[in-house]
Amino acid sequence: MTDVHDPARSGNGLSWRVSSDRSVALERPVLMGILNVTPDSFSDGGQHFDSDRAFASALAMREAGASLIDIGGESTRPGAARVDADEQIRRVLPVIERLRDVPDVVLSIDTTRRVVAERAVDAGARIINDVSAGEEDESILRLAAERECGVILMHRLRPPERDRYSDQYELDEPAYNDVVERVRTYLLGRAECAQACGVARESIVIDPGLGFGKTVSQNYALIDRMDELTRTGYPVLCAASRKSFLGKVTGVETPSDRVSGSVAVSVMSYERGVRLFRVHDIQPHREALAVAEAAGQSRTNGNCRDG
Repeated sequence: MTDVHDPARSGNGLSWRVSSDRSVALERPVLMGILNVTPDSFSDGGQHFDSDRAFASALAMREAGASLIDIGGESTRPGAARVDADEQIRRVLPVIERLRDVPDVVLSIDTTRRVVAERAVDAGARIINDVSAGEEDESILRLAAERECGVILMHRLRPPERDRYSDQYELDEPAYNDVVERVRTYLLGRAECAQACGVARESIVIDPGLGFGKTVSQNYALIDRMDELTRTGYPVLCAASRKSFLGKVTGVETPSDRVSGSVAVSVMSYERGVRLFRVHDIQPHREALAVAEAAGQSRTNGNCRDG
């Protein structure tokens, strides 16, 4: 399990500050378990809608190797209806309150609204995961600054109610010219905005938003060139788990069966410098990333075949 510790003990390795007294070490792969307290998420909608089941699932994720749990009360799948702040709070708060004292796990709130984030942080969340990168409610960035939270800034083309699944965009391709450069420039701009609002640079993670307003081929371009994002110096979150662009190339139609494709993307992203992974299936990711890490260490140590 990944260490969560005092920033002063981070050594020379990359870390992510998530509060005034805690940071997440990023020398090794870090898994963020997905906990959607919703009836309509694309893959696990309804599975965690009951707080008892959500709590049990979070504990199982922790036991499997997740260091972070991302809790959301509003689906961000394409076509999803918006959920008002009061309902989001009603869904997520009981889960956060039950999980906040669980050792060795950091809680994240997945929301675009300040009032939801504020209640979640009051209840024990330390990370704000905003798929709008603060554009929907910029005061959420000021909240992150005031409370010294970690913050995840994601790229998306448009809000969920106007989005499509990646495998449905082929006949109406979003015009990015160079999707990687467009996403990179956008995320650097949003990171600058967050810092202007008072968020510490070391508290910011960027997320290219795989599956959000991108065609299948555009998603794979982002994966192939993920190192262009990791070279920005900001930690990068890979969140490909079970998404439609995986099913398009594998032929796997049921999202929960897209485990192998999800793991493949995480390993490729790890090899390009990513150390944060938001996933549904903890154990297979933990095992695959452990193997990728061992192989990388072997290269670093200079082990190779004779001749």
